[in-house]
Amino acid sequence: MPRRMGRPGLLGTIARTAVITGTARTVSNHMQPRADERYVEQAPPQTYAAPAAPDRVAQLTALADLKSQGLLTDEEFATEKAKILNA
Repeated sequence: MPRRMGRPGLLGTIARTAVITGTARTVSNHMQPRADERYVEQAPPQTYAAPAAPDRVAQLTALADLKSQGLLTDEEFATEKAKILNA
């Protein structure tokens, strides 16, 4: 039977892909701990900022909407308004 020349067949392509994939996985597994160490060394210390205070105008508007819908009494509205303005 004559030997085929040119592009590899299906099995040749599968074998080549397996070799390339295995090599890439091995190299990646070997390099990952080093990359992790560099990342930890280069990462700035984490600082946690306090959450931004909610917009008072938006809160007062929402409160006024609740009062106009009849869901809040005048006393409840005054109490909540004082809380927002004193915060």
